[in-house]
Amino acid sequence: MSGFLDAVSLLTRLRTRGGADTARAIPWMPVVGALVGIVVALVYAGLHVVLTPLIAASIAIATGTVITGALHEDGLADVADAFGARVSRERAMEIMQDPRHGTYGIVALVLSVVARVTALGALGPWTAVAALPVAHSLGRASAGATMATLPAAGGSTLGASYKPQRGSATTGLVIAAVIAAALMGFWSIPAIAVALVAAAVVGLLAMQKLGGFNGDVLGAIEQLAELGILCLAVAARAHIPWWHA
Repeated sequence: MSGFLDAVSLLTRLRTRGGADTARAIPWMPVVGALVGIVVALVYAGLHVVLTPLIAASIAIATGTVITGALHEDGLADVADAFGARVSRERAMEIMQDPRHGTYGIVALVLSVVARVTALGALGPWTAVAALPVAHSLGRASAGATMATLPAAGGSTLGASYKPQRGSATTGLVIAAVIAAALMGFWSIPAIAVALVAAAVVGLLAMQKLGGFNGDVLGAIEQLAELGILCLAVAARAHIPWWHA
């Protein structure tokens, strides 16, 4: 359970007796992600009864952001600022370490939040209960796969500290796949594909711009995987009988 507590401390604002041993936390990150997704889904399902879908979705997404401390959103904004600018590798790293966000980062944040709120608002409560844990779980698992596949970016101590053993990342992917299969059935296959594509695309860009990954890259991967899976759920919701229960 120590790895689970480490994952909770790393991925949320909650501070547990666990430390910050990332290698130990890797297999548990999809579990923590699924728990965050469940909380967001329950908030949405509860508010959906008394509020309009978009308002309920806005509050639910905001709840998830509060729980995680906007960790992944910050990574997405930093990556957008650094990758959007035509600068050297060294300057890109400086941009990512700057706590302020530029135009690309702000636009990326706005589009991400609006797209996630809109996608969630298009889902029924039961669909959200299935899709959100999967989206959050696979988002963390795809980031773990990136850690095990790519080198850490030079000069990034955060990225270097995130380097896990391949076995830990594989275990995390398997756990996320099981969660996805339990909640989405057949549609877990395209959901896994969406998460891996997001990881591959961002990872390729990170190799070109930084020579590897860092914490911000991992946050961007999580955000894009989460958004992609929510969009998949919107497109497929009418074709999955379990969600109509």
